[in-house]
Amino acid sequence: MTIRGHAHIAGVYEHPGRKLPDRSVAELHAEVALHALADAGLTLRDVDAYYCDSSAPGSGPLSMVEYLGLDAGVAVSSEIGGATYLSQVAHAAAAMATGQCRVALITMADRAASRWSTVRPRTAPGPEAPFEEQWGITHTVHNYAMVAMRHMYEFGTTSEQLAEVKVTASRHAQHNPHAALPDLVTVDDVLASPIVSSPLHRLDCCMNTDGGGAVVLVNDDIARSLPRSTVAVLGHGEAHKNAQRGRADLSFAPAAWSGPRAFESAGVTPADIDYASVYDSFTITVITTLEDLGFCAKGEGGPFVMDGGLLAPHGRLPLNTDGGGLCNNHPGGRGGMPRMIEAVRQLRGEATPAVQVPNCELALVHGTGGRLGTRSSGATLVLGRAS
Repeated sequence: MTIRGHAHIAGVYEHPGRKLPDRSVAELHAEVALHALADAGLTLRDVDAYYCDSSAPGSGPLSMVEYLGLDAGVAVSSEIGGATYLSQVAHAAAAMATGQCRVALITMADRAASRWSTVRPRTAPGPEAPFEEQWGITHTVHNYAMVAMRHMYEFGTTSEQLAEVKVTASRHAQHNPHAALPDLVTVDDVLASPIVSSPLHRLDCCMNTDGGGAVVLVNDDIARSLPRSTVAVLGHGEAHKNAQRGRADLSFAPAAWSGPRAFESAGVTPADIDYASVYDSFTITVITTLEDLGFCAKGEGGPFVMDGGLLAPHGRLPLNTDGGGLCNNHPGGRGGMPRMIEAVRQLRGEATPAVQVPNCELALVHGTGGRLGTRSSGATLVLGRAS
């Protein structure tokens, strides 16, 4: 069974706040939920399936279903990092295809920028931690730095090429009134910023913000009854990489598996995509992911992003036109939700005018969770403008 044609994104909302010390995480979940439902022309009473991640407080979906006052027969929490929300869209679409639900609400919220005043339980370390930590891999950035270093060694990728990803993000963010970092930067600015974990500079790294977002997914019957256009879920792919699946090879990520599955299920190719939303936790994430998704050959991501016409709003592959996690928004260290929301804006023709892609009909969204080249997850969606 395919999910194609069974589910449509009817409403989205990205919280405009980037530092919200006066809100609780539950309040943020509720706020983005209400706005996304209003965007779809629906209410909490219409929701019969609810999805959240581990940021949801209390008993997760059980607490949030009660807090929101939902009558949801499906209530699910899942956690695979930045790929979580794309995965949940696909799982909700599958539930719709089998008649388990008609309206699914997916929310995420966090207060990473204000967490100094928030008591939040620390996740228990994984079984790999004792081995990795003795070699100094104590933070996510260390792993991404290893991936960048290996990419440089194997393919000749340069720090200037990595920096160009940040420069492009800043060119887009300058048009976003809500962007956390709206100022233009240059390649020299990136290279002059402090090294965080060699070869990654501070400006090669995403930020953490408060905020959140929500997506409302509806089945085909509901979509036809709504007054505004929806965005069709055309294809999905999901994959995970670990020690048994090429972990020793740092040159590729799960997108190498999830991307082809998404394209095949949607019946399209990378050449058909008008707009790409690619999780940009670090600059190397974008270069590796573009290769793995098939937008360029493996090892050619550096030269690909250096061509200034490729990633601009009117280029061959417009990318992250809201500024992405590098410049716009990265709530709770998870970037999949904002990536979906900007893709929906582009397909609806509702992106900021300066970065709206002309005649945008097909969009790709990719989320990465975990540590990219090693223990990581990937989820890819192909979305289409409603005819």
